[in-house]
Amino acid sequence: IAGVPGMVGGTIRHLQSLRKLKHDGGWIHHLLHEAENERMHLMTWMRIAQPNMWERALITLVQGIFYNAFFTLYLISPRTAHRVVGYLEEEAIVSYTSFLKEIDAGNIPNTKNIPDIAIDYWHLDRETATLRDLVLAVRADEAVHRDTNHHFADRIVLGREDLREDIKNIITNEPNRFGEKLGKIAGLSKDANEKWKWNN
Repeated sequence: IAGVPGMVGGTIRHLQSLRKLKHDGGWIHHLLHEAENERMHLMTWMRIAQPNMWERALITLVQGIFYNAFFTLYLISPRTAHRVVGYLEEEAIVSYTSFLKEIDAGNIPNTKNIPDIAIDYWHLDRETATLRDLVLAVRADEAVHRDTNHHFADRIVLGREDLREDIKNIITNEPNRFGEKLGKIAGLSKDANEKWKWNN
């Protein structure tokens, strides 16, 4: 179910953007990236755990229930939805930390039998990557999701939902320190429109 929130949030914000004919402020990309990242977690652990048909059926059932519940929550209160995800991700970090402790204690073999999908996705060393390396990579992802969702909830509370505003503020307020470099990266330099006009 961890791949559900990002997809739900991305879908709802995508539809809102279409209805309002308005830019989403950069949220859709972040949320869909989160959903894809969580999907890769599932693909990896499924190759390691090899779930049976009963477990797959349970995944389908729980996913259906959670999807509809979270979709409803996001429609009612996006702030609460993101806060809930932040807390769920914190619990995931606790679980992966326990996983690491079990590996370090020798209760779970630190195998080198890591699926190719994980090696390619996290750019792990094909020769030396271990289960512990994989758990560390996944736990780091969960920490990013935790912080991102709490950050999104905070932005909703503050009424600062346009993620592009931060870049614009840096370019405007600190042009000598960051502005020029970030402007080139984001295409937001002050003379970008003029250059575009004359080059086209």
